[in-house]
Amino acid sequence: MSRAPGVRHIGYFMFLSRWLQAPLYLGLTVAQAVYVWHFILELWHLVHDTGLGKLDETDIMLVVLGLVDVVMIANLLIMVIVGGYETFVSRINLDGHPDQPEWLSHVNANVLKVKLATAIIGISSIHLLKTFIDASKHDAETMLWQTVIHLAFVASAVALAYIDRIMGAPKHLPAARALQHDPAASTAVAAANP
Repeated sequence: MSRAPGVRHIGYFMFLSRWLQAPLYLGLTVAQAVYVWHFILELWHLVHDTGLGKLDETDIMLVVLGLVDVVMIANLLIMVIVGGYETFVSRINLDGHPDQPEWLSHVNANVLKVKLATAIIGISSIHLLKTFIDASKHDAETMLWQTVIHLAFVASAVALAYIDRIMGAPKHLPAARALQHDPAASTAVAAANP
């Protein structure tokens, strides 16, 4: 039973609507450029103020943790930009490119969620560490709530990973992954199954 042409055109139109997300990923790329600029400015202030003797060891540690935080947020942005674009908009076709991220070869919505949750835990850890290092500037209630929120992030990531695992990979998934990373084996299987 074939579909009416009008229904098919509606489906194609809805499929094309995925390109509406492309400007969102371009916007995140601009946001990443802003983070790079912020990183450069903070690094300059660190070097400059340390040279003038304005920063003690704790201040230097807090600034460095801030720089690590910026890097982790930039990594999170890359995962969202590249992984989201690849999953929801269009294939990037980086097969064989020497700089292709390993995780991109098997990215899907579930893998992306777990990776994002893990990145958020890392960012939250940095913020929590900064709070504890500079504890004199924070009250106990603020520190308690930051700890509770961090633990909620951890619990969410564990739950996402567990759900991804129990939803289950088929029994043949390890073999499929081996074929994916071994082009010669993939070619042999394809030749054996025309």
